[in-house]
Amino acid sequence: MRFSLNIPNFGDFADARTVARTAAAAEQAGWDGLLIWDHVVHDKQVQRGKPFGDPWMLLTAAALATSRIRLGTLLTPVPRYRPEQLARQVATLDALSGGRVVFGAGLGGPADDEYGSFGDTVDRAVHAERLDEGLDVLTRYWSGETVDHTGAHYRVHDTQLLPATVQRPRPPVWIGGFWPNRRPMRRAARWDGAAPLFTDALHGVPPHPDRLAEVVAYVREHRDAPGEDFEIVVGGLTPGDRAKALDIIGPLADAGATWWDERQLQEGGFIDSYEAVLRRIEAGPPRL
Repeated sequence: MRFSLNIPNFGDFADARTVARTAAAAEQAGWDGLLIWDHVVHDKQVQRGKPFGDPWMLLTAAALATSRIRLGTLLTPVPRYRPEQLARQVATLDALSGGRVVFGAGLGGPADDEYGSFGDTVDRAVHAERLDEGLDVLTRYWSGETVDHTGAHYRVHDTQLLPATVQRPRPPVWIGGFWPNRRPMRRAARWDGAAPLFTDALHGVPPHPDRLAEVVAYVREHRDAPGEDFEIVVGGLTPGDRAKALDIIGPLADAGATWWDERQLQEGGFIDSYEAVLRRIEAGPPRL
């Protein structure tokens, strides 16, 4: 199992210099990755008045401050972007980091705030269509080959975007979504990893191992090549005491988790606190 830190792109972490310090501390303490949210306003009522940073600029700062850890978003709402813009950002970061990017993708939300605030549709069926079509276009751009595409939402004519991503054939794509919704996990089965959230274990709360086992079984059932490498990413807040942390993480590893993503609780006021995250970083990852 590998271990990442999860931070939002607002509050203390809207500052790229703070994110760079966070990434450097995480690498020094032995963590394996830093994953950043990708929001423009998140929940407007809750986060009103807070600064937000662009996740790709924040990750650029993290890349310049590190040499080993994986860097990425968890998750990027692909339907909110133009694919050509997003392809450039990811490829640029992959080159800068020496091929360390992980691309977490999903619908994103809350839809009313993240989409509706800017006059975009809040129809989740349309967002799902854009996500699937957008991922297809992105991977073709990342190949460095010439792209022609005519779809329901995107059109590309005779266009090549260079450089291609350092990682071949592309950076790992992890798909997020709420379990027990099946469609996001069927989508994940077509890519490189699943990052399920759970309706009965909100951000920062570790899921029950039995619930994770359901996800793992479902994804394996829908994989075309079930024997190939595939990541299962789960997370929550663990205590700094290694033995107590292992009591939480061990059963989830047994259920199939391959990454533990350390997260602050959604409630409590510490989710965007640099000091709170730094304390957890310095305690180190609770390796099995």
